[in-house]
Amino acid sequence: MTDSTALYDIPGPHARRRHLLYGVASTVVLLALAGWFLYLLFANDQFTSTKWSPFLYEGIQELLLEGLGNTLKAFAYASVLSLALGAVLATGRLSDHRVLRWISTLIVEFFRAMPVLVMIFFIFVALKVQPLPALVAGLTLYNGSVLAEVFRTGIHSVARGQGEAAYALGMRKTQVMTYVLVPQAVRAMLPAIISQLVVALKDTSLGFLITYEEFLHAGKLIASNLDYDLPFIPVVLVISPIYIGMCMLLSWFATWVARRERRSPKTKAVDVDPAEPETLLPGPQ
Repeated sequence: MTDSTALYDIPGPHARRRHLLYGVASTVVLLALAGWFLYLLFANDQFTSTKWSPFLYEGIQELLLEGLGNTLKAFAYASVLSLALGAVLATGRLSDHRVLRWISTLIVEFFRAMPVLVMIFFIFVALKVQPLPALVAGLTLYNGSVLAEVFRTGIHSVARGQGEAAYALGMRKTQVMTYVLVPQAVRAMLPAIISQLVVALKDTSLGFLITYEEFLHAGKLIASNLDYDLPFIPVVLVISPIYIGMCMLLSWFATWVARRERRSPKTKAVDVDPAEPETLLPGPQ
């Protein structure tokens, strides 16, 4: 094998055997940990029908569905507002006006450094805002500040010559950003954007601390009304896979969008016919 990359050579037979051995060993370790976890659950009688039969009640199912709906509502508001705030702050940080850059930088650095839970509590307690707006505002300020840095870094990741060529064609800065830099930067930014939206989705669980009736709050309410030992374990085993599934669905959606963008006619390479003699510019040959 002669193929290689700039980072590593294609592994040979011995290296492939080592990699296979490492993979098998890692799989065995993970399966052993999973088996040990299941053994502890069975040893503590966590899979008895008594502890799982309450989830068959219609009232508990409705409570969980209502909490899930409230979680998705908070996430929808926070994600849209975070993307909008991030775009505004990133535009400010990329501005040619020094004062606007300083103000945007100060806002971004302040809210990135502030713990999101502190912001949620401050808005809820000090400003006396209702639970849902307080949760959405805290998530928006934090995630919007992080996304502003993601947007700014994505714009800077585009080759400098792209912008210079656009300016040479007479395009204004708004046109350069809209038609040249942003479309190319989206591909680089998409994984980081989705990762931050997953963080926002998980952080909606902080709403139960300010009495917002989201998914985790519903689980806590159910666990507090069950009359057997360790009631929170079955509740966690029900809620956790749903959170994980939502995060995986969001990642899958991002992958689908990226693939669709690559197949878009606007981003496909265009075949160019070879130049023919009669197409040359007139002049001395």
